[in-house]
Amino acid sequence: MAETDAYDPAIALERAWREHWGRLLGLLVGRFRDVDLAEDALADAFEAAARVWATGGVPDNPPAWLLTAARRRGLDRIRAAETARRALPLLVVDRLREVETGRTDTQDVAEEVVDVVDAAVTDDELRLLFLACHPALAPESQAALALRLVLGLPTAEIARLFLVAEPTMAARITRAKKKVATAGIPFAIPPQECFDSRVEVVVQAVYLCFTAGYAPGQGEAVLRADLAGEAIRLGRLLRDLLVRRSPPRAPNEPAQTLSEPAQAVTALLALMLLQHSRRDARVAPDGSLVLLADQDRDAWHAGEIAAGLDLLTGLAPSAGRVEELRLQAVIAARHATAPRADATDWAAIARDYAALERLTGSPVVRLNRAVAVAQAEGPRAGLDLLTGLDELLPRSHRLPAVRGELLARAWRACGGTRAARGRPRPVRQRRRAGAPARATVHPRPARLLSRATSARSVGPDRPSLGTQAPAQRDVHVAGARDTLP
Repeated sequence: MAETDAYDPAIALERAWREHWGRLLGLLVGRFRDVDLAEDALADAFEAAARVWATGGVPDNPPAWLLTAARRRGLDRIRAAETARRALPLLVVDRLREVETGRTDTQDVAEEVVDVVDAAVTDDELRLLFLACHPALAPESQAALALRLVLGLPTAEIARLFLVAEPTMAARITRAKKKVATAGIPFAIPPQECFDSRVEVVVQAVYLCFTAGYAPGQGEAVLRADLAGEAIRLGRLLRDLLVRRSPPRAPNEPAQTLSEPAQAVTALLALMLLQHSRRDARVAPDGSLVLLADQDRDAWHAGEIAAGLDLLTGLAPSAGRVEELRLQAVIAARHATAPRADATDWAAIARDYAALERLTGSPVVRLNRAVAVAQAEGPRAGLDLLTGLDELLPRSHRLPAVRGELLARAWRACGGTRAARGRPRPVRQRRRAGAPARATVHPRPARLLSRATSARSVGPDRPSLGTQAPAQRDVHVAGARDTLP
């Protein structure tokens, strides 16, 4: 940011909101033990800053100014509603936080303004993420509440990102906040014995948020780049906070010295960056999905690809969720680094998918593996891997599309003889509305695939917010959705 911009009230206020909202709100929640009060007080402070800074200039320390103003407005609200507040439940604030700061609620506020706001990153943001993504809350509420509390997005913007009406999103966030209060969900770092599992809940919320942007399950858009970008913001913040809590390592020391939760978030962030880097090339001017082989690779964001590859450096094979995310990121990296579509190392991608299938047992992974194997070894090898998937993916529109395309390729490889190897004669079949699609050879399989891959329905291979079954963890790598022509 240019030096002159620091004195522009609008730019300074925007920067304070983007860089300090979550940290300031965390401090206020820890002080007042009430999410609504803290959020309202901080919003009042930003509103006051918009008026005061425009006439009096930008203060030397904008976040400290905002924190002081927010605390004053919070105290004013407490004094005005003291009687009513006695009947409301308060958030549990862990004793560790008081020990770390060396302060209690009765001590002078000004000390914390100087000591904490000037710090690089505080654990209060991590506490806020754990609060928003508590397992007691519904998964769709976790992502929305994290965007609201940690990133400070207004309710109307969150509603737009998730393609729901603003009153619906407002009610969802309100219910989540009431649950936080009435259930006594603590504003605290989880104890060590459950820390890793709680980080996994946060990781899943960020993952689902990215899924809703990368492969929307609702609406007409094939991509919601703005929502995917906000998920990456959350991922960056979570990784920064977890890396800060990991033991220090030497500059050339591998990333495995990071804690396991930090490694999982590192792999997830790499995956999201590599996939998000293709956003400008994935959608045609008419709004349709552009398949990977047809994408303009010059439109890919090289900086994001480099950042994703850098995060992958040092993440050697491991186990569990870390390895699951790492393998997905490795597959995305193989696509991202191929200079041309015909230079893609499909054999290596097929091996990666095989390892991922052994790890997860997911039928979605098997479907993507079949595509990679078909690219590397031929359509018949891919078809063999589709055996048994009809029962596991009964609602998937991509399974019949992939099968149709691979059958067509196998037919062409036999010289186009319809009788070759007993293949049935392609026929057009009428079916009544609502009847399941039949897995028969279609006379125009490429058109079928195009229609199937651009459909908007939510299926087992495209989880919507709220579906967290392990078998439904979508693999956000180029596979059945955007690989086959």
